[in-house]
Amino acid sequence: MNRILIAEDEAFIVSFLEKGFKAHGFITAVARNGYETISMASSEDFDLLILDIGLPGKNGWIVLEELRQRGEQMPIIILTARDGVKDKVAGLEGGADDYVTKPFGFEELLARVRLRLRDKRSPNGTEEMVLKASDIVLDLHKRQVKVSDRLIELSAREFTLAEVFLRHPGELLTREKLLDRVWGYDYDPGSNIVDVYVGYLRKKLGGDRIETVRGQGYRLRI
Repeated sequence: MNRILIAEDEAFIVSFLEKGFKAHGFITAVARNGYETISMASSEDFDLLILDIGLPGKNGWIVLEELRQRGEQMPIIILTARDGVKDKVAGLEGGADDYVTKPFGFEELLARVRLRLRDKRSPNGTEEMVLKASDIVLDLHKRQVKVSDRLIELSAREFTLAEVFLRHPGELLTREKLLDRVWGYDYDPGSNIVDVYVGYLRKKLGGDRIETVRGQGYRLRI
């Protein structure tokens, strides 16, 4: 499940984008000024940034420049009312992957987002559609998981949780990070839903494959 950071200070547009992206299966987070955008983009794991140029604090041009100078590689789509050719050229030459002007149709923006996410390639130049860890194989295209060549039936939420673990094999994943990646920001951080679903996943993958790190979170054994 892809995570999109929306850097926008207009409440109506934020609400519109969040509803649209969530309806299509994305997880969203919002930064309402340039400082928040840089902080969140640098410290959290997002797949794409929607960036307004007219952000308070630091404007979008500065945010774009700083993120690219720091080596941030995630796709960035500028979303702005500025429709001049010079602005578009400046944005694309400054490191943006696309430039969309307001007013805009959501379906067009969604198509551009999907295109940029498809363009994200694995190191060998092909899209990383199959994830592997030990004897676990997760096929993102077929939405299938196999353990020792045995097909395992998972719910949509269990599949997403398994995907997060297989993208970070051997890495400690806190409950907060799993809650963010799988359920988004609408859930109570004090909820035990992560523990419940890890329990479900253990039963299906094998009880010894996901390790509990007491007081911290979980780790997929490799």
